[in-house]
Amino acid sequence: MAFDRIWHRSYAPGVPPEIIPEKITMAEVLHRSAERYADRTAFYFMGRRITYRELEKLVNRFTRALEELGVRPGDKVAMLLPNLPQLIIANLAAYHLGAVTVMNNPLYQERELAYQLNDSDSRWLICLDLLLPRALKLKAETKIEAIVACHINDCLPFPKKQLYPLVKKKMYRKVAPEPGVFLFMDLMARQPDGPVASHARWEDLAALLYTGGTTGVSKGAMLTHAHISTVIQQFSAWFPDLRDAPETLMGVYPIFHSAGYSVSQNLTILNGWTSIVVPRPEPGFIVEMLKACRPSFLPGVPTIFVGLLGREDFRSMDLSFIKGFFAGAAPLAPDTVKQLMDLTGKGIYDVYGLTENVAFAVATPWKGKAKAGTVGVPLPNTDLKIVDLETGEKELPPGESGEICIKGPQVMTGYYKKPEETAKVLRDGWLYTGDIGFLDEDGHLTIVDRKKDLIVAGGYNVYPKEIDEVLFDHPKILEACAIGIPDPYRGETVKAFIVVKPGETLTEEEITRHCRERLAAYKVPKAIAFLDSLPKSAVGKILRRELRAREMKQQGQTAQT
Repeated sequence: MAFDRIWHRSYAPGVPPEIIPEKITMAEVLHRSAERYADRTAFYFMGRRITYRELEKLVNRFTRALEELGVRPGDKVAMLLPNLPQLIIANLAAYHLGAVTVMNNPLYQERELAYQLNDSDSRWLICLDLLLPRALKLKAETKIEAIVACHINDCLPFPKKQLYPLVKKKMYRKVAPEPGVFLFMDLMARQPDGPVASHARWEDLAALLYTGGTTGVSKGAMLTHAHISTVIQQFSAWFPDLRDAPETLMGVYPIFHSAGYSVSQNLTILNGWTSIVVPRPEPGFIVEMLKACRPSFLPGVPTIFVGLLGREDFRSMDLSFIKGFFAGAAPLAPDTVKQLMDLTGKGIYDVYGLTENVAFAVATPWKGKAKAGTVGVPLPNTDLKIVDLETGEKELPPGESGEICIKGPQVMTGYYKKPEETAKVLRDGWLYTGDIGFLDEDGHLTIVDRKKDLIVAGGYNVYPKEIDEVLFDHPKILEACAIGIPDPYRGETVKAFIVVKPGETLTEEEITRHCRERLAAYKVPKAIAFLDSLPKSAVGKILRRELRAREMKQQGQTAQT
């Protein structure tokens, strides 16, 4: 891709405009890191340190276990786990077999999961023991042939491992033997830990990462071994002074999300860093891990940083070990940035990307030229342009807002089994993001708005259409429309506007209960307004943007008052 762009002038010394990606799959990356950094800690989990040598042996065991269960190259292996070592081990084992990992949010309800499992053609499911009852119901509704259940205490150190089922009874479920259900550790115990051959091929499909909710919305981004490996090589080139250094990263992002998938798992293995596995990204737990592990980098979403800044034990802590904060998923409020800077004196580095490009496309230059209010500049091998919103064909000059388009080797192949949806976003090698922004004269990107109506609540993507459909299912609701409204803690939160059927009465409590039964908790509307009617276009389409504009105007007037 030989090209010269204005933003390359903002790169730090030693960061190349282009790299020649090494054709090395994650299976091969793990083996190399196990040789180079054998005794270095790869993952830290609640007191347990797993070295790179041990990690490779664990992966070898589970690779053989999956193969014994019948997993073959190209097969879809679904994951339904929070951040646990078992999730990382399972992902890497699937890579070795040439199978395809399918990431699922463990907060999803049955309806949401059934769609993704069926859409992805998943045949095996790795899940948390607490989710086994849900998984068994899904087995009957999907193509799942076998379920592997994991206990949280599987990878805990002694004596926590033995005490956990007694102390944390609500977080432990005993798994009774039954056909098609296996225990992670039982499978591991039967297998040797010697080397296994990798069936992963550079251009083959490696993962399906879903963009969001349910039918008509959720789409599986097809990511090859090339995409997954290249993107972390691009991001690694961002830090020329940290290659092979024994750095530690707080693994706050969920691994089922593209950011956690790339940062908390793959990037750290490539660089030989230590990743702190964070199963619950709560401020109190993060503070404990900060004290115990003193990480070099703390990534997060606005919710996490706001929560940390609200704690005295965080504000009073010596944070000199932090080299930088990474902010992603949603923009940080200027006040939050100022507080972090005042507290630590360390930089806050924005990262912008989508599931469709494995999370990384643009970032604040590491030790390069940074600009407040922007999300940075494109990474090596990444091109970017702003096009008009009407046709998507006219490239706009600096300062003019339009749709952000990305081109690079990290851009997905397309959406699984959705050629029409693929054609909408991939044109001549360019990924049309649906986000609105502009480039300044130095090539730094500012995000203005979203062309799509996506809501980012606490770092999670929420699709209003999905919420609308759930609300419409309520027998007393005539019309409904969900929007995202500003929230000081979550970045955005969901507000629903409701028109009740004539002659019916309906309370906020009834709506909330209805939604909680059908949606993940973070999708449930936190604010509800009852209206006599909703604004519509000439053809009867509900005008979501008008509702949002009204809300923004009202909030502005309230703030002024």
